[in-house]
Amino acid sequence: MYELEITRQIAAPPETVYRTWTERLREWWAPKPWTTPEAEQDYRAGGRSFLVMRSPEGQDMPHEGVFLEVVPNETIVLTSAFRAGWVPQDPFMTAIFTFEPKDGGTFYRARVRHWTEEQLKQHEQMGFHTGWAICAGQLAELAEAEAQQEGGAPWPISKVS
Repeated sequence: MYELEITRQIAAPPETVYRTWTERLREWWAPKPWTTPEAEQDYRAGGRSFLVMRSPEGQDMPHEGVFLEVVPNETIVLTSAFRAGWVPQDPFMTAIFTFEPKDGGTFYRARVRHWTEEQLKQHEQMGFHTGWAICAGQLAELAEAEAQQEGGAPWPISKVS
């Protein structure tokens, strides 16, 4: 299996991390200074996932796929193998995001599976580890701020691995 992974302990409950993931996607999805000016998400099996990441120079990189599984507060699985309506397209990856309660917060895991070793290496060369870690940090920052606003106990600082 050709898989890349990042994990992070986030100092917020899974419900808050999941809500931040889904409701504030445009704020954290792209590693700054990149942005996500467009995000159209239908969070259900078979629902469309469409995002545009924009470079600081203004170059747009669209990504389209479908959700394979969505279990609120637990799991989000999406793939680029299909467009909405199960229309096949050149596959690049399937991403599995999990939100697991752990140590008073959330153990967040993003696993990305590729069809070939070449695709995996291409994703690594695109900066997978650095970029996805930055995005997990941006997600954590937003979720932890929300958790504190919700009046939760003081949370420990999140950690990436």
